[in-house]
Amino acid sequence: MTWWQKLQQNSLARLGALVLLVFYLLVAVAEFAAPYDPYQADLNASLLPPTRVYWRDQTSGAWIGPHVYPTTQGPVSLETGDREVTVDFDAPSPIRLLVRGDAYRWLRIQLPLPTQFSWSEPNFQEVEVFPGFQGDRHLFGTVGPGKLNLLGTDEQARDQFSRLVHGGRVSLSIGLIGIVISFPLGMVVGGIAGYLGGAVDAVLMRLVEVIMTIPDIYLLVALAAVLPPTLSSSQRFLLIVLITSFVRWTGLARVVRGQVLSLKSQTYVQAAQAMGGRSLYIILRHVLPQTATYVIISATLAVPGFIIAEAVLSLIGLGIQQPDPSWGNMLSLSTNASILVLHPWLVWPPAILIVLTVLAFNLLGDGLRDALDPRSLRSLN
Repeated sequence: MTWWQKLQQNSLARLGALVLLVFYLLVAVAEFAAPYDPYQADLNASLLPPTRVYWRDQTSGAWIGPHVYPTTQGPVSLETGDREVTVDFDAPSPIRLLVRGDAYRWLRIQLPLPTQFSWSEPNFQEVEVFPGFQGDRHLFGTVGPGKLNLLGTDEQARDQFSRLVHGGRVSLSIGLIGIVISFPLGMVVGGIAGYLGGAVDAVLMRLVEVIMTIPDIYLLVALAAVLPPTLSSSQRFLLIVLITSFVRWTGLARVVRGQVLSLKSQTYVQAAQAMGGRSLYIILRHVLPQTATYVIISATLAVPGFIIAEAVLSLIGLGIQQPDPSWGNMLSLSTNASILVLHPWLVWPPAILIVLTVLAFNLLGDGLRDALDPRSLRSLN
């Protein structure tokens, strides 16, 4: 039985993989999956609860299928603090699939490139790498004046579901980009230290130990707090990824070093040395590939750490800034007691998605660890 067959038999790992697949597919096509522009605000429609879906016309009682009605909020009552919700039952708006809506550009890629960098005032310029594809079709929506706000609207009258889908693009991608940056660094440093040994090993491991003593969350908070407020969300995103990657590679380097210490005495490594292979070539070609099992498992389990780091920074206002959405800054509304009590649909969805994502990665990582365990594979064969 192969590791893939063993992984398929793990129901929890399959569940985690399915959840992650759905999440990443949704955020990959966020412009299409979200019914509305996440930045568009409607007048007199702030803090609306999730839209109620009707099946019969509320005026005539006739069956017309799933539809909604235009809903607006009145002014705040000075006596009770409530806002009167007005529903126009004379304008039913049917719910349809693949409807035309707000125009968008899918797969548009913009990168913040430094023009003049200094620690006091870094300057970046947004450069469009790929213009993307234009479109105006959405997965679902309404035909008519009524809007389908599945999770209600926020205090700026923006559709909460659309912002949740677009915000997932930030929260889910930061982990993947983080391991792409940090893991090669950890593998190379650990491989060189373990293979060469001696003074090189001592110097590199002391460097690793110094970096490991830095509390990463406090470092992120301190550095994010001194960044100028003029930075855009994409620039902050890039800096958060770089800072997080800088402090997250050390644990992998120590484990890879330990594995390389045992691998370098293997026969195939000694044969490569006898044939005159250079040290760097032997490390990259023969030694590090043997640590791939551990690296894959560690990468899967490390992604939640990056996601939580971004969520914590955005939660306290030092990460992705409004109006750009991320699950972290959407969760920051939980610091407002009135929002938490009166408008829970603004807080629970991002919190639940963060928990589900972290749990799914952990389930998949545990499944990969069991499936790729060499002792387990030998016993099955």
